[in-house]
Amino acid sequence: MSEWIDQVKFDAQGLVTAVAQDAESGRILMVAFMNKEALLRTVQTGQAVYFSRSRQRLWLKGEESGHTQQVREIRLDCDGDVVLLSVEQTGGVACHTGRASCFYSVLQDGHWLPVDPVLKDPEVMYGK
Repeated sequence: MSEWIDQVKFDAQGLVTAVAQDAESGRILMVAFMNKEALLRTVQTGQAVYFSRSRQRLWLKGEESGHTQQVREIRLDCDGDVVLLSVEQTGGVACHTGRASCFYSVLQDGHWLPVDPVLKDPEVMYGK
């Protein structure tokens, strides 16, 4: 049997989709991408590390905001092309908009309606 990392199917860009889920509530917090190095570092450190496509570099979740993700469990889907991280979200804020989850808008009458409150001002988190 091959090494566990070899069972992960990275795409042509060397990335795999990573879904972060709150370990307690089960709520989906965010979706990001990992390359092989990000996944290995996540396993080694127990902290969620992603690959930023816009910055083209590794990104420790919370490196700027302080809202890190402690990984409790990692699962691989049946096709091997999606990783599910069960995490403890520090500070209860996973989204760069200051909300608990990146999935804060609901489709209602043909429009996206933000329904979750901002818990922390992004300017306070990022100093922008």
